[in-house]
Parts: sequence; C-alpha cells; structure tokens
Amino acid sequence: MRVRPPVVFDHLDLLEWQLCRRLAGLSVYRPWLALLKLASKLGDWPLWVGLILAQPLLQAAGSPRRIIQYTTTALIAIAVYRLLKTRLCRERPFITFTGSIPCSEPARDRYSFPSGHTMHAVMFCVLSASHAPWLVPWLAPWAVLIALSRVGLGLHYLSDVIAGGLIGAAFALTSLQVAG
Repeated sequence: MRVRPPVVFDHLDLLEWQLCRRLAGLSVYRPWLALLKLASKLGDWPLWVGLILAQPLLQAAGSPRRIIQYTTTALIAIAVYRLLKTRLCRERPFITFTGSIPCSEPARDRYSFPSGHTMHAVMFCVLSASHAPWLVPWLAPWAVLIALSRVGLGLHYLSDVIAGGLIGAAFALTSLQVAG
C-alpha cells in the first residue's frame, strides 16, 4: 500500500529545487561528474562490503564479531530503508522537476526518500569510528562525497541525504549499544 507523501514534502521540494538544480548543474564539469559517479558507485556497495570483509586485516581482535555486527546492522537498515522508501513515495528531483534538474546516473527506482547511499556511508563511518577511529579521516570525506553525489547527480534532495545520514547514524549508534 502506497501512501501519498506528506504535504511538507511539497514545500521542501520547492525550497530544495534551486539548490538541487545548482548542484546538479555542476555536472557539466566532466572531472566533477566523474568524481560524483565514482563516489555513487563506491557508495552503492563495494566500499562497504570491502570494509566489512577487511575487518580481520584492520584489527584482528574481535573481527568475526564486527563482521557479524556490521552485516546485521546493514541488513536491518536496508529493510527499514526499503519500507520507508516504498511507503513515502517521494519522487526524485529529476522526475519532479523534469528538464530543470538533469539526471546524470540511472536511478534504481522512482523514489528518493531517504538516501540509502548516505545512510550506509554515515552508518559505516560511525561504526568504524568506534572500532577503528584511524579510518575516519579516510571514510568521512568519502561519506560526504557520496552524499553530495546523490544530490549532484539529480537523484536526491538535500533533505533525503540529511534523513539518510540521520537514519544511518541512528542504526550505527543502536548497533553499538546492542553489541556493547
């Protein structure tokens, strides 16, 4: 069952339109566009799966437990993310504002809220900060770039990215509390 997006989304869409248009407009610069596409592709799954599988190399003590923790947290986050996305049904900016916001990368589906890429980027940054804080200076810039890529490629609104980041942080913090 699909629910009509709350009216607040209509207002956010209008407020965010100009920002999205400007960020997506920067994709005319090929090096920037290539960087956004790379960040988006890495944030899709390779970076996070690599981080999970690298746990024994990063810190041998407790690595099997962390592999299970990271994987379980990611799977639960994906389930909640898909539930939210299919219930809230917020159209992507390039769909809502056809012609004024270019789409520079194919979308997997029609809906944009929340940003799953950003959710995972923030979630794995927070988890890594707890177990391997020395990785944060490497992961945090990628997380920011992944979030920017989603807006810059015309796939998400800024509020989608902010919500994805907050959801990711909440999942990571909850996971750390539960895992003790």
